[in-house]
Amino acid sequence: MALKSTIFKASLQIADIDHGYYADHSLTLARHPSETDERMMVRLVALAFNAYKLQSVCGGDGTLAFGAGLSDPDEPDVWLRDFTGLTRMWIEVGQPEDKPLLKACGRADEVLLYCFAHSSEVWWRGMEAKLARPKNLSVYRVPTEASQALGALAQRNMQLQATIQEGVLMLGDGQRNVDVEPVRWK
Repeated sequence: MALKSTIFKASLQIADIDHGYYADHSLTLARHPSETDERMMVRLVALAFNAYKLQSVCGGDGTLAFGAGLSDPDEPDVWLRDFTGLTRMWIEVGQPEDKPLLKACGRADEVLLYCFAHSSEVWWRGMEAKLARPKNLSVYRVPTEASQALGALAQRNMQLQATIQEGVLMLGDGQRNVDVEPVRWK
């Protein structure tokens, strides 16, 4: 019998001072049985960092949502689609192979990758040359301490506040706060 995904609900208030974006998002996250709380929360942080594009890229007339991710290798972890259904932004989390990322670069206007594990530096040294060509690909490294602290924020029902200022995301649940400042590799 196959294990089922665990459903998490998040009420996320975003105050993106850097981009003048302020909005509340009601989110449903399906955590794949093989996914950790840490990875799921990095997906949520990636969405928060890029939520302003709902306004700046789609003029408010688009959909920002979690994709099937681990359940379907042909779908991103997070995507932004405009009102015509065109994929404007494709976000992956982790350390994927180069071929799916290059394929995603052909299917979306912008592709972002957020790495977070201890082994990310080793993975990047092996992938950097393979991923150098696509101009629409950006790669970020979430510091390990921050990603591990994010995992501790995971609860089945979450009330979260995200403030983004000067490239730093401060995510809190009223009791604990985690500062995330990703390093841009590409």
